[in-house]
Amino acid sequence: MNMAWQMTQLLLLVSVATAWGAQSRTPGARRDLLNVCMDAKHHKTKPGPEDKLHDQCTPWRKNACCSHNTSQELHKDPSLLYNFNLDHCGKIEPACKRHFIQDNCLYECSPNLGPWIQEVNQSWRKERFLDVPLCKEDCQQWWEDCRTSYTCKNNWHKGWDWSSGSNKCPAGATCRTFETYFPTPAALCEGIWSHSYKLSNYSRGSGRCIQMWFDPAQGNPNEEVARFYALATSAGAMSHGIGLLLLSLVPMLHLWLLS
Repeated sequence: MNMAWQMTQLLLLVSVATAWGAQSRTPGARRDLLNVCMDAKHHKTKPGPEDKLHDQCTPWRKNACCSHNTSQELHKDPSLLYNFNLDHCGKIEPACKRHFIQDNCLYECSPNLGPWIQEVNQSWRKERFLDVPLCKEDCQQWWEDCRTSYTCKNNWHKGWDWSSGSNKCPAGATCRTFETYFPTPAALCEGIWSHSYKLSNYSRGSGRCIQMWFDPAQGNPNEEVARFYALATSAGAMSHGIGLLLLSLVPMLHLWLLS
């Protein structure tokens, strides 16, 4: 009877550890990782069909976190969404601008960024994404098409002069080529939006990196990528949580073995 009771206690401890581990997550990370929208300024609360998405945002029309109006407005420069002017150092090349429009479409419209969404304490949004693994071709082409255009900063998230209502170069900043401020593709993709993206070693179609843009006729490849990283995140959180709890139970297990 005593041995049976001891085994019951041990099984209860393991059950508690498993349940606790399943609930654990990185602080600031979301619990729902798939088919979700960020809690941000212009995002819908839930993704859904948007048949009339504009131009570069059309790949997300079957399931989008952005509205038609948002997709239309983000193609303008400056856009009223954030009053951000891409041409702060003169006109940037059309090929370069296309990447920033696609970047904005991904940010506003994609429901496949859940594994990288983090809570933030900002007046205009409560969540952002961090270290999204951007396919290496997307990052390389972004850099190639923008390297000869001009800017005055290597981080566009902060430090602008907003006194006119739109972003202007801060005092003392000099307009130089993108290549001067972003000497490598990684410097551009990872630095321009405070590490929203991370340069991936994987290629488009690998199922391991997020594509900034895709052919909607071929389906949305980012759905598979989100599922892969959501599973990896959940498995990692569970094993980490179980390990920590079992470590804390070592003294109790030791006493049980001595009894």
